[in-house]
Order: sequence, then C-alpha cells, then structure tokens
Amino acid sequence: METLQVTSQAILEHHLEAFGKNDIDGIMEDYTEQSEVWTPEGAIRGREDIRSFFSFAFTLFPKDSTRLKIKQMIVNKNKAYIVWTAETATTNVPIGTDSFEIKEGKILWQSAAIQIIQK
Repeated sequence: METLQVTSQAILEHHLEAFGKNDIDGIMEDYTEQSEVWTPEGAIRGREDIRSFFSFAFTLFPKDSTRLKIKQMIVNKNKAYIVWTAETATTNVPIGTDSFEIKEGKILWQSAAIQIIQK
C-alpha cells in the first residue's frame, strides 16, 4: 500500500509533466468538480473553470519554447509546495509558487501566484 506522501508526490509529478506538455486532458485528470484553484485574481472552482484557467496558462507557457525550472519542492503527507521560475520568448517569470492539497489521488485545492515580466 502506498503511503500518502508517495501518492501526493506521484500526483504532483504527473501534474508537472502534463503542464510541461500542455496536456489539458492530463492536467484535468488531477482535479474533481469540487477542486479549487486560488489565484491573486480570485478563486476558480470546478473542472470547467479550471480547464479554462490551464488552457489560458498554456498560451503563456507554450510547450516547445518554455524553460521551466523547479527551485523548491516540498511534499508532506497530503500537502505539496513548489517554487519555480520560467522563461519563454515573450515572458520571464522570476518566481512562481504553487501549493497543493491532495486527497484520494486528486488535487482538491491549489494556490498559484506568479510574477510575469513581459520582454
């Protein structure tokens, strides 16, 4: 039987891999209708709105021209936290952070904040 931390780590790794591939269906495997993503612009709730959020994010971070680097990753039981940087042809992200609450193999809650600098 997998431990909670191993499961959370696997879900986070799947999420990051799908994000890097701009795989919207893969990303959506990680969420439920009850999932929420909190951003500086407000809370995003439910699969349809979360799908729209990531579809837009993929326009900012195209898979073939984004260099994303994970600077910090902490996973403790059902919680995870990442700090990252990214660069594309048109934007620079000197810092981004995401926090996650994972339950039964799904991301129930995520917070996301990034600093985007247009080139």
